[in-house]
Amino acid sequence: METDHRPWGHYTVLSDAPDHKVKRICVLPGKRLSLQRHRRRKEHWYLVRGEATATVEDREIALSPGDAVDIPCGASHRIRNTGEEEAAFIEVQTGEYFGEDDIERIADDFGRV
Repeated sequence: METDHRPWGHYTVLSDAPDHKVKRICVLPGKRLSLQRHRRRKEHWYLVRGEATATVEDREIALSPGDAVDIPCGASHRIRNTGEEEAAFIEVQTGEYFGEDDIERIADDFGRV
């Protein structure tokens, strides 16, 4: 399995099949992913380590290990590590397409909009 490094942390693809994709995503303390949406997939996030806040549309959801959140197709979303240690979550994507080019960035701390 190959790990892809990003300015906010890194992710590893655990499964990539025609009907789903699964990633383990690690976010560094104080960092957050871009505010984004996907047109062709929905996501399920399950926090396994650390503390985080997920933003889904206009809702902020505090997450601790064992908590999960669902992101509908087309909903704006992001996650922020609010703890002192690296946060890790499992992302399960379902839908019709799982390519990285289905990311529409709305806002980004690293200038990738």
